[in-house]
Amino acid sequence: MNSVAVIAGSISTALFIASTLPMLCKAARTKELGSYSLGYLALANIGNGFYTVYVVSLPLGPIWALHSFYLVSSALMLLWYLRYEVSKRWWRLPEHDDERTTEVTEYAPRTGATRRLVDVNRRYDPTSPFHINHNSPPC
Repeated sequence: MNSVAVIAGSISTALFIASTLPMLCKAARTKELGSYSLGYLALANIGNGFYTVYVVSLPLGPIWALHSFYLVSSALMLLWYLRYEVSKRWWRLPEHDDERTTEVTEYAPRTGATRRLVDVNRRYDPTSPFHINHNSPPC
C-alpha cells in the first residue's frame, strides 16, 4: 500500500510541477507580473515557510520534491514581482514626470483586438501626440 501512495505522490508532483512551469517561464520571459497580487505572493511565501516545518518532519518522498519546487517558485515570483512591478510603479510616480513612459493603444480592425504599447525609452514630452495627461479629468 505504501508503494501505491508513493507512486500517486510522484505522479501528482510531476503534474503540479508541469502545470506551474508555463507560468514561471512566461513570467521570466515577459517580466509582466501585474496580474498577481503582492498580498497573495507574500502570504504564499509565509505559508510555505510554515509548511516547511511540517515537511521536514516527514520522511523523504515526493512531498519534499513538490514542496521544494513550490518554495523556489513562489520565492521567485515574489522576487520578480518586487523587481519588475514595484519598480515599474515607482517610476510612474508624479515626481518622475520627466521619465514617464508613453502609452499607446493600438487597434487591429480585422481582428478587433487591442493591445497597449509602452515605450519605456521615450522621454516625457507633453507636446507629443501620444502623451497622456494623467492629471486631467477623465473624458
